[in-house]
Amino acid sequence: MTQKVRKAVFPAAGLGTRFLPATKVIPKEMLSLVDKPIIQYGVEEALASGIEEIIIVISRGKTSIEDHFDTSFELEASLAARGKKELLAIAQRVSGMANIAYVRQKEAKGLGHAVLMAKALVGDEPFAVILPDDVVDAKVPCIRQMIDVYDQTQGSVLATQVVEGPAISAYGVLDCKPLTSNPNIFEVAGMIEKPKLEDAPSKNAIIGRYILTPRIFELLETITPGAGGELQLTDAIKALLQFEKVYGYSFEGKRHDAGDKLGMLKATVDFALQREDLRGPFREYLKSLSL
Repeated sequence: MTQKVRKAVFPAAGLGTRFLPATKVIPKEMLSLVDKPIIQYGVEEALASGIEEIIIVISRGKTSIEDHFDTSFELEASLAARGKKELLAIAQRVSGMANIAYVRQKEAKGLGHAVLMAKALVGDEPFAVILPDDVVDAKVPCIRQMIDVYDQTQGSVLATQVVEGPAISAYGVLDCKPLTSNPNIFEVAGMIEKPKLEDAPSKNAIIGRYILTPRIFELLETITPGAGGELQLTDAIKALLQFEKVYGYSFEGKRHDAGDKLGMLKATVDFALQREDLRGPFREYLKSLSL
């Protein structure tokens, strides 16, 4: 029988040094994009995709993530007493939106190690991985699109987008070919992590969305750590190719790199312009700038 993708893992244990000094005390996943922390966008995407359980991998100093998705009795009591019904509904919606479990990554040993920390909670079933830094704006949630591809192929699925020029060297890049039945789905033959432009096997870069089969855990436990003793998720996926097919998927939607300062600024503009309460005055402000 086809197993349903029910769980999503959110690696959220990184230090977020690109946003210092803000991230000295605030987890980068809690930085605000308009009026929501970036991790909430990913959780909402997962829930809208049919995911039933959220697993967040955290580290020391990330308790504000737990607090954000927990009930705040004092805040809710204060809003109720002051008759702030709309704000109260917003606070209650956040605390009641998902069934969330947390697991600690005690040492910074890479993305692969963070995913491995979720093994006991995921169990023997396919699961999604969502990197909170990547915020995807799409009519059909990106993970929903990928689950549909998994249901069709029964293989692990990696979200991919075309990256032109030297910027490709900042990504894992797929060696792949499109399926004749669907040019947006690619059969993966291999991948290279952060290649030079001339060494890149394609323009198809991996971004922060994955659907993985549970075999990935045994491979993460056996692969050799890379630089700094880190377990690379891409190394485990390359090993996975020996046992089963892996697919890339060119999703419909716009990806924002909210782990980058310029990317966060661009995302803020795009999301603010979509808001009915902000669109008009914000557009007028942008028009007034002397650029």
